[in-house]
Amino acid sequence: MKTFIRNSRNRSVPVWVSLAAGIGSLIMAAPAMACPSCNDSFMHEITTERAHTVTGQDILAAVSNQQGLPLGAAAPITAAQVAEARGERELDPIFEGAEFIEIIKRDEGLDIPATSFVPQDVEPDVEFTISLDEGQTYIGQGVIYDGFVSDGKVPGPTLRVTQGDIVRMTIVNTGTVPHGASIHAADTQTSKYVGQIGPGESKSVTFRANMPGVFMWHCAPGGHAIPMHVLFGQYGMIVVEPKETQYKLEQKLGHGPDLTLYLIQHEFYASGKDAVEGKPLYTAFNGRVFRYVEEPITAKPGDYVRVYFLNIGPNLISTFHLVGIIWDYVYWQGHPEAWMPGGQTVTAGPSDSWVIEFRVPPDEGVYLMLSHAVGSTSRGAIGALVATADADTPKTILADGPEFSGEELAKIRETAVRAISPFAPAEHLNGAPAAADRVVRFGPEVDEVFVEIIGNSYYPKVIEIEPGTKVTWINEDVFTYMAGEFSGVHNAVATRGPEIFATRMLGHAESDSFTFTQPGDYNYICTPHPYMQGRIIVRETEQEQKPEEE
Repeated sequence: MKTFIRNSRNRSVPVWVSLAAGIGSLIMAAPAMACPSCNDSFMHEITTERAHTVTGQDILAAVSNQQGLPLGAAAPITAAQVAEARGERELDPIFEGAEFIEIIKRDEGLDIPATSFVPQDVEPDVEFTISLDEGQTYIGQGVIYDGFVSDGKVPGPTLRVTQGDIVRMTIVNTGTVPHGASIHAADTQTSKYVGQIGPGESKSVTFRANMPGVFMWHCAPGGHAIPMHVLFGQYGMIVVEPKETQYKLEQKLGHGPDLTLYLIQHEFYASGKDAVEGKPLYTAFNGRVFRYVEEPITAKPGDYVRVYFLNIGPNLISTFHLVGIIWDYVYWQGHPEAWMPGGQTVTAGPSDSWVIEFRVPPDEGVYLMLSHAVGSTSRGAIGALVATADADTPKTILADGPEFSGEELAKIRETAVRAISPFAPAEHLNGAPAAADRVVRFGPEVDEVFVEIIGNSYYPKVIEIEPGTKVTWINEDVFTYMAGEFSGVHNAVATRGPEIFATRMLGHAESDSFTFTQPGDYNYICTPHPYMQGRIIVRETEQEQKPEEE
């Protein structure tokens, strides 16, 4: 049995919706927490009044088909789980008693690297801890980015291991919404160990880094939300150095690189709509727009340079080039055996990577590095390698983004010209806001305004309307059921304003409306995803603006 009450528009709404609206002020005053009951309420609707709709049938089919799949958290596999004999081949003792022992024996006997699987209770050779959060960082050119961060920065830390190392990664969620991790260097199950990490929780995964190369790691809370956390800034590079095979230029010269450069190209978005459509406002190398124009990288003429290049994307293709340089060798995905001689560029789609080797010519000067997909270059993906005889080499430059303390960010904010946020109206600073954060005004001739929900954000983010205008929210996020998370399901619930409103939970292409009658400033959020924020300004009428006659 469902219980309904009447809202301010004399409209029947479920009690849970009204309660969500009523506690809006509390939501704004306390840390934003995702709403677990929203998923339950939506699932109840799907199995009752929406079961006859095509959307309901699609979701129910997905739920049914995923029954029994290991998508959620699972108990770690330990060495004591299964008591099986080791077999004919002498295996590493860490596999004693492991499940699927015949597969392990087969893989260990091949002349290609085994998968990364190891029992989760083995002792690691290398350990990393990464914290995932929502926060701000400075990306240069007077712009503050308000999004998702890893260890307080974008990109997160550069991780380096050697082929064969047993690696343990611990992910700590210091934020207010679910986070997680996908580790491209791990050729084994990771999502059931470090997926869906709740606020204040931490989880770990252990794997053996058997495949050399340059890989991406990124946040992966599960379901539809995985791309959102990548689009919003949580990612970094992990390099697995070959243990025995050297890169070819190192073999020929007889020594390692004089300059080792870990370089990530990536994108910053001002709205979820732009993120979904692949229209970044800025691009960058290693977390800052024009970073290596402002801070040129120096090397001596004749230096051996090795670049570990990764295009995070998450949308654009990069054709990385150094003006005045022809590569000696390049290695696809950074694998030392996947090499090619020469070349002017390397082409990398999102998550593609290369190792690039070359010698700096015996000619001092500036060698520009850029993406020859020059739209990215003009938005910030350009830098300078300066050849000078007094350069301080050998040296290593990591792909970590800049990191700032709270005090440093506060000082930057005093003169910063713009803030951008992909999922909420950005703070207005000392210059013009980005187009995505400007108020979109509608006159009295408009009786209905449509707000899209797309890319886990509202578009437009801020609207100004006349009293009596109906606002209709349409969910343009396309989603399906995955690991129990309805991440593409949204609503709009007031947290501040003269009137209380709350839409129902909306699946793809569904809509709901509210007519605003009271002038004032309204803020609202999506209760399953409280980082999603919107604003509505209802103008006063001319009559209301006139002073009262004495």
